[in-house]
Amino acid sequence: MKLKKLPIGISTLKEIIEEDYLYVDKTKIAQKLIEDSKYYFLSRPRRFGKSLFLDTLRTIFDGDKEIFKGLYIYDNGYKFEKHPIIHISFAEGSTRTKDEFLDKWQELLQYNEERLGIDCYSDIYDRKCFSRLIREAQKKYKKRVVILIDEYDKPILDNIENPQIAEIIRDELKNFYSVIKGADEYLKFVFITGVSKFSKVSLFSGLNNIQDITLNPNFATICGYTQRDVEIVFEKHLIGVDMQKVKKWYNGYKFLGEGVYNPFDILLFIANNFAYRNYWFSTATPTFLLKLIEKNNYFLPNLENIIKDDRMLDSFDVNYIELETLMWQTGYLTIYDTYESIKGIKYKLTIPNQEVKISLMGSIADFITKIGNTELTQEDIYDALINLDFKSFEKTFQSLFASIPYNNFTGTKLYEYEGYYASVFYAYLKALGLDIVGEDVTNKGRIDLTLKMPNSIIIIEFKVDGTDALKQIKEKNYSQKYINKNLPIFLVGVEFDTKDRNISQVAWEKI
Repeated sequence: MKLKKLPIGISTLKEIIEEDYLYVDKTKIAQKLIEDSKYYFLSRPRRFGKSLFLDTLRTIFDGDKEIFKGLYIYDNGYKFEKHPIIHISFAEGSTRTKDEFLDKWQELLQYNEERLGIDCYSDIYDRKCFSRLIREAQKKYKKRVVILIDEYDKPILDNIENPQIAEIIRDELKNFYSVIKGADEYLKFVFITGVSKFSKVSLFSGLNNIQDITLNPNFATICGYTQRDVEIVFEKHLIGVDMQKVKKWYNGYKFLGEGVYNPFDILLFIANNFAYRNYWFSTATPTFLLKLIEKNNYFLPNLENIIKDDRMLDSFDVNYIELETLMWQTGYLTIYDTYESIKGIKYKLTIPNQEVKISLMGSIADFITKIGNTELTQEDIYDALINLDFKSFEKTFQSLFASIPYNNFTGTKLYEYEGYYASVFYAYLKALGLDIVGEDVTNKGRIDLTLKMPNSIIIIEFKVDGTDALKQIKEKNYSQKYINKNLPIFLVGVEFDTKDRNISQVAWEKI
């Protein structure tokens, strides 16, 4: 039997339905949004299906009921009516200057003029044109207007490494989006998507009745595929596949509700004959993120114990970007748990899945060491660990540190801190996909790194300039935490010489 086609790169609902592509039905969520309220904002990482969901809303408001035959909304009481739609998408291209942004805005307004058959009567495509489009569309079509804005923040993110330009564009967006607040009587529905939520865009302060559904459990699965979606909709495409392995590699994104897969990963995984690769990660190198990690001398094992509140996750400003905020909003971290504190809800963050863990840590390892492709080194490290060959482990890391360019150790004086060495270790080991715990908490203190290997537990402590790392592990009895695992436990002390900028000794002992 012929299988349905995979909708790779297709974000137009009508094409998916009419050309018989696979479609994961999101119309139940769309109907609830339309019937419950009027103004919405949704943040999701890139390539998560935001554009397709926005097009689903557009198709619903276009009033063509027959397109939805067989989908939830068709048989559940929704009254299809055609509304004038203003569709603005910054998804295509990039804007690097204010003039380029204004040109893009003019292009988008002209597109909507042509679609709606309305003229702005001006060569100046400013906020007045946007306001006129809304009012004249309502007047012409005798129906209130729907506004759909996709990737509202992309012009800002295009300039994230140039705060001055980003701030100028942010303020221009503030000016345009302020039109929406004053047009309430003409509007039926407004839905805005983006990756980030910038703190000084009046889109959110001005539209004080907008619902941010980013972390609303009722809409946790608005984008992405659930486990049930993958197992039922893609059942015939995944025959013979180890679904637990697929889940470990590609599931794990959580927005205070059921976890989801990134659609791009699942579609490419099937299209590439079930090869486990970094499909989502490879679409964009997180250069700015890597620079921020290096600039802040970020201690990578801290990624294991990130706890934040609403202020951190809610928004950030172009002039001050906190690393964990950026990582969460761009999909490199996700929420795995919450708890109540006296100051409100707290969020525990972690790397979502194996794909992101391996790819992100590999990129970080390459970036902070400036060595380049390190796959061969990683294989040597893994072989040494799985064979419990700590002498080879020592030699491999000595060779690695000897390869790090001298200028990595000048100016910032990273070599004075054991944190740099520990971060390099952490990135390399995490990039192997190992079960590794950084800053592992015990009742006697924190273990620098704990590796949970299939055949052993390896506890690692780092020290610099003559301090006995192995002695500290034994004195604090760190191994007690893992005695009941019924696996051999190895204590490994790694000592660095800041003068030589390398490992001076690796000492180990079996419990």
